[in-house]
Amino acid sequence: MRTPRRLAAAAAAMAGLVGLAGCGGSDGTVGGFDWKAAPDTSKIAAQGKDLPTYGLAPDWANYGGLVKAFCAKHGGTCTHKDTDMSSADEIQKFDAEQNNPVGTASDIGLMWGPVAEAKGVVPPYTPPSAGKLKDWQKAAGGGWVATFVGAPAFVVNTGKVKNPPRTWRDLLKPEYKGLIATKNPASSGTGQAMVVAAAVANGGGVGNLAPGFDFFAKLKKAGNLSDAKMSEETLEKGEAPIQVNYDFNGIAQKKELGAKGVKLEVIVPSDGSIWAPSGLMINKYNTAKGDFLKAFLDYVLTDEGQLLFAESGAHPVRAINGDLQVPADRKKNWLPDAAYQAVKEIEYSKINPEEIVKEWEAKVVA
Repeated sequence: MRTPRRLAAAAAAMAGLVGLAGCGGSDGTVGGFDWKAAPDTSKIAAQGKDLPTYGLAPDWANYGGLVKAFCAKHGGTCTHKDTDMSSADEIQKFDAEQNNPVGTASDIGLMWGPVAEAKGVVPPYTPPSAGKLKDWQKAAGGGWVATFVGAPAFVVNTGKVKNPPRTWRDLLKPEYKGLIATKNPASSGTGQAMVVAAAVANGGGVGNLAPGFDFFAKLKKAGNLSDAKMSEETLEKGEAPIQVNYDFNGIAQKKELGAKGVKLEVIVPSDGSIWAPSGLMINKYNTAKGDFLKAFLDYVLTDEGQLLFAESGAHPVRAINGDLQVPADRKKNWLPDAAYQAVKEIEYSKINPEEIVKEWEAKVVA
């Protein structure tokens, strides 16, 4: 799972995105490689022998399982090594490495997809399976697609908190002083999703995130936000026994910590949450692995790929769209359907994440 970044590092990454411009032919070629052509599947095994990724950890929504299944399908045995990064860092890294590309693919908060496209680091390739997505769930010019969604929720150590919060309003109660942690929205896509969810639950929306910043400012002023790092360790020890996180992350933590005798509850707030999509972004400059990357971008939206995401507790984007039926055995790690009654779908990629970074610093941190 991703780790939080320091505010200064996030600001530097954001500044590095300003003025980036990708290079490549208008016909879709980069260094002679034709990104618009269908992948040559005979090259996939060799190109995927090693797979360096950024922010696409094997335990993040079962990406390890997807990579393994995809490689086996094409007769390969990928060695997948990931470096943890924020979405902003991933975009900057792809650009910085353009003359000597290393990274291949990244998981990206979907609101960062248009930023990556505007900065020119993703290729003009739209996989055939993207036809099953809504327009806002894929790049206008190619290079990224939505993959799965998570719902912002409360992950609570019930051994430390006897009366868990059930709503966003509950988090403001004095009894939770110093007990609540979340990731820093100035540097984390997960943290940004929590702000958007709080905004929607408090009457806001895609074009009005002010209620989300107002809510977290109140939470901070009340002293309920902990200075402790949001992590499995602080959740277990009770240093931050209430954590605002994705439902599927909480489900994974519940299983892992449950084996150690720690009791967790994952609660989707009944006064509202959102389906927050993640996406897969591929590196335009890594043409040496271009056929692998094209095919993998398609694979994550196939029935097989989508159901592998489901096994992690995440909801496949096509299931949310009503285009995929998920068998009961693939839902074994899901919360009951009733838990998601107050969850709304919004056009997530239309949110400007750079504005969230600035507004968080001005309205919550200041």
